[in-house]
Amino acid sequence: MEVSVLNIKGEDTGRKVVLNDSIFGIEPNDHVIYLAVNQYLAAQRQGTHKSKERSEITGSTRKLIRQKGGGGARRGDIKSPVLRGGGRVFGPTPRDYWFKLNKKVKVLARKSALSYKAQQNAIVVVEDFDFEAPKTKDAVNLLNNLKISGKKTLILLPEVKKNVNLSVRNIQRVEVMTASALNTYKVMNANVLVMTENAVKLVDETLNK
Repeated sequence: MEVSVLNIKGEDTGRKVVLNDSIFGIEPNDHVIYLAVNQYLAAQRQGTHKSKERSEITGSTRKLIRQKGGGGARRGDIKSPVLRGGGRVFGPTPRDYWFKLNKKVKVLARKSALSYKAQQNAIVVVEDFDFEAPKTKDAVNLLNNLKISGKKTLILLPEVKKNVNLSVRNIQRVEVMTASALNTYKVMNANVLVMTENAVKLVDETLNK
């Protein structure tokens, strides 16, 4: 699949980039996309939830009523879970929600997500660029020139470019990341994928190892 390379003014440079069919032209696998997105979202959870059990509640340990003959549930001290204000039974405890996925599954998920974007003609390739200074206006002009203003956009760069990151961070629904950090969730969450020429090469090298 060939895509024309644009400059930051939105003009065709006359060059074309070939998107590798083994990455951008496969039959997407919805299940592996689901697994990869699920793993990403699970890893974002803090998992710091906590409730107190009966051993952690402050209160007397005196036995309130006799063990038998009361006609109700047996209970010991005032910290019993059957009483209001008592400890909680099997309450939430801090935990890590991350779970393992095989490398081949994650690679296939990224390829599937990129293939969906290629099918939707939602990939824009631009020549490598950088801003002279961190200006939001320059980033807004870039989006307007590429005719993607207002769309949820993911910009892929081959490396970290501070001025680009700072120029984009105040624009809603636009995110910048390096090609090496590409993940399935970010691709699927964006309406448009903007890639520089070197970012395309880096994605090709990373996913075709």
